[in-house]
Amino acid sequence: MLRRMLYLMLLFYPFSAYSVATTDPVREQIQQRVEVLRSGYGLELQGEPVSSSVVLPRLYEDADFRPLWQNRDSVDQLFTELQMIEADGLEARDYHYPQLVQLREVLNNRDNPALQADFDLLMTDSLIRMGYHLLVGKVDPVELDSDWNMQEAIGDLETVLELAKAIGDGRVNMLVRQLRPQQDAYQGLKKALAHYRRIRDDGGWLPVPPGPILKPGMSGQRVVALRARLEATGDLPAENAGSPTFDTAVEQGVEAFQARHNLDVDGKVGKGTLAAMNVPVQARIDQIRVNLERARWVLHRLPEDFILVDIAGFGVSYFRAGVPVWQVRSQVGKTYRKTPVFRAQMKYLVMNPTWTVPPTILEEDILPRLRKDRGYLKKKNMRVIDYKGNTVDASNINWKKYTAKNFPYMIRQDPGPNNALGQIKFIFPNDHAVYLHDTNHRELFGHSERAFSSGCIRIEKPFQLAELLLDDPDNWSREQILDVIDTRQLKNVNLPRPVTVILMYWTAYRGADGKVYFRKDIYDRDPPVLEKLNDRFHFRRAPIIRS
Repeated sequence: MLRRMLYLMLLFYPFSAYSVATTDPVREQIQQRVEVLRSGYGLELQGEPVSSSVVLPRLYEDADFRPLWQNRDSVDQLFTELQMIEADGLEARDYHYPQLVQLREVLNNRDNPALQADFDLLMTDSLIRMGYHLLVGKVDPVELDSDWNMQEAIGDLETVLELAKAIGDGRVNMLVRQLRPQQDAYQGLKKALAHYRRIRDDGGWLPVPPGPILKPGMSGQRVVALRARLEATGDLPAENAGSPTFDTAVEQGVEAFQARHNLDVDGKVGKGTLAAMNVPVQARIDQIRVNLERARWVLHRLPEDFILVDIAGFGVSYFRAGVPVWQVRSQVGKTYRKTPVFRAQMKYLVMNPTWTVPPTILEEDILPRLRKDRGYLKKKNMRVIDYKGNTVDASNINWKKYTAKNFPYMIRQDPGPNNALGQIKFIFPNDHAVYLHDTNHRELFGHSERAFSSGCIRIEKPFQLAELLLDDPDNWSREQILDVIDTRQLKNVNLPRPVTVILMYWTAYRGADGKVYFRKDIYDRDPPVLEKLNDRFHFRRAPIIRS
């Protein structure tokens, strides 16, 4: 009760520090509200909290508390942007839109200084909130992952205050467009979202009933349901709608669906394909929204050259001048040894690497095998070494008495084609001991779902990447790289310049062919993002504006 009384006193009895020498009642009302916000008591207008306690007060102090939204074009433009913000997977209610609509309607019929002040302040807070979400995302990734290291600020205060000029000049629409990520990937996800919302509005799709594997040549009502499901997402033309026959066209439609969902492309509807087909359309819409949010986290201020690891998509791409010049399949961490999300600088590569067994793998894999098979080390080209690098006679070790915590040595695998890291690895120092590397299990690249590693990223065609990164055909041609590999001697080679490596997790995207692709959420990382994306507005805890 006391706090409420103090709030009302501040609202109706302005401080003298910023006294406005004017009888303009709107300016007086704005000043009173800004001073309440500055006081730290919080400001609520029309039942809506005003969130910006730094930028908004400065904007109005710089304007001598005059209304900022006197340009009618700017008002119309912000309302248009609010009406369209759902195309970004965001919600207009986060930006005071219902209250602004009501206030605008009231003010069109009568003058009211208090309501005019409320309208102006809520418009400003609305634009600040929207800009914040478009620039850094609504969800704070640090709340989901304490190891996240790609946190961005949105500029210094003076840069942010430039939005007052955009409001005054009638360029709000241009400003909002510039705040969005400019990459094609973001625009593609927006088109994907619009496409799946149209599918939903057209009735979505009904599930295909359970039963035996559906194959070419079969017929029946389940095939009719299958046709309808494929037609709903454009995987099958609606030429023979209602036909009960699983013909060649249906088989091709199933294959198209499987390719878009990273399933084994066999033209048959087994358990995995059926499960993917029966995911509701709203769940697919939410999946696209989650990935639009991830795009806002990382697609601003990308370097021209970078390596992108798509964990859920099991792929790695190398970009030069923003264009992908190399793309391969990858293997990532098992569900209980998840590949982390982070950003780092690749500085060098190692040819003919050794592999020192990390504690987790030592405890869970190596020690249990050594207790059963003393010849395991020799079979795997491994040695026991002390912390000075000296070889220890493994035959004298009582393996039953040791765990990873009390094991006084290290186990190292020597270079060679059977090394767990393959014959080359790419180092970007990080706290997770994760890197890109070759593999001695190349046969696993043939699987559609490739979560096989202990956290690192195994890549196809690693020598191609080495050649591209070293970018020195005179000294590091493919033949020269392979000559070094043939020596089986460890060799570190510095890159001519560091290259940024970004490990991200994408479960939906729109391909260059215009089709929408989905990936299984192998680590269950989508639901927490969606939950927070649907929460009410709040600023993140970390600084947003650079000091």
